Formats: sequence, structure tokens, C-alpha cells
Amino acid sequence: MLKRPCHPAPLAGKLVLMSTLYLLHKPFRMLSQFTDRTGEPGERRATLADVIQVPGIYPAGRLDYDSEGLLLLCDDGELIHRIAHPKHKQPKTYWVQVEGEPDAAALEALRQGVLLNDGPTRPAKVRRLDAPPVGPRTPPVRERQQIPTRWLELTISEGRNRQVRRMTAEVGHPTLRLIRVAIGSWRLDGLAPGEWRRETLHAPTKPQRRGEQGKKDKGTKGRGEQAKSGQNGNVGRRQRKTSRGKP
Repeated sequence: MLKRPCHPAPLAGKLVLMSTLYLLHKPFRMLSQFTDRTGEPGERRATLADVIQVPGIYPAGRLDYDSEGLLLLCDDGELIHRIAHPKHKQPKTYWVQVEGEPDAAALEALRQGVLLNDGPTRPAKVRRLDAPPVGPRTPPVRERQQIPTRWLELTISEGRNRQVRRMTAEVGHPTLRLIRVAIGSWRLDGLAPGEWRRETLHAPTKPQRRGEQGKKDKGTKGRGEQAKSGQNGNVGRRQRKTSRGKP
């Protein structure tokens, strides 16, 4: 079980618990883990250990080997749960390069939800993008000469296996390239593939009422324990760009 390093600090007379979150731009063809346990002998695949060497951190969720973009990492088990668990419905936004030119009917189908083999998807947000600010991929995307491609911005609130790829395929436009640019309010902004930055989250505890200290002393869990990752489902206030790393 992950241990939570808590560093209390006073703020306006309240106890503040701090957690550190790492925002990483995962490159194409890299595992969302620190070791390659299933690769063929002699064929080691790239892992997170190739780009970030911070001890004790784990990814909050995953991103497919052949997808790129934002991956959040933390050493706080409760925060990881709040970010990654489907019940918290953190919206995830992707820039998707698809084959062909989706018409209005295809876009509306994505917005309403499409039927996949594991059930219908929730409604999504989608819009066309003209030229997103992304560099070329290595290796480059394989495009067919007589078939155009189109970039879309797609936001979903689920996390099924390869869901975005299956959704675009279902409406007749296979995904050629997939870049996750946001998870909730955290964004990829300014990070090149393999780069990361660190943010500190501040989660103030709830003030104790009279008599609660005595209850806590009798073995009842204090309210501060319940507020470690923010209140009402939030993950706390954060201080951005406290440091930055490169591979």
C-alpha cells in the first residue's frame, strides 16, 4: 500500500496537507509503467524510468503504449485514487488525428454516445481542429495518399480500454494518432515528449468543532484525515510549475 508523506504547514490558522503531482508528456511507444515485465527477451520497450527518475511515484491511470500525451504521477495513494477512479469522472481531453473527414452526422454520433461491444459510451464533447500545435511523430503517421485526415478534440468522462480509438472507428474514421492534452484541469501545456513538471497541491483540513478532539482521541478518525486530497471530491488547490524536469 502506498504511504502518504504529509507535510503540515500553517495557513490562515488551518492545517494544510501538501502532495506533489508530476505532469509528464509520455512519448509514443512508451509503457505507462516503470518496468517492462512482458516484453520479449532481448527486446526491451521504453518505460517511464527512461524519462523520470523520482523515487516512490506511481502513475494515476494509464495511457496506451501507442498513445502520447499527459500522464499524472504521484506518491500519494489517496490522490491517485481520486484522479484515476471512474467514479470521480475526471474529464480527459484528447487531440485525435483520424482518417477521412468526419461529417456532421459522425460528430453528432460521438456527442450522443456510440454503441461499443462493451456497451454504449457516455456523451462526449467533440469539435474539429484546424492545425493543433504538435510536432511530427517518430516514426511518422502512415497516411494514405488519396485519403485526407482530420484532427478532432474529443473529451470523455470514462476510461475504457482504447475507448477513443474504438469510438472513432465505430463512426467510420480510424484513429491515426492520439495525444491526451488534459486530465481535469491539468494540461499538457508547454511540455515536449519526455519532459515533466512538478506541482504542489494544498488541501486545507476542515476546522474541528468542540468535542471532536476528544472523539478523535478515543479512536475516531479525525476530519483532517478525510480532507487530505481536498473536499467535496476536489483534489485540492495547487501551486504550479514549482520545478521542471527533462529526460
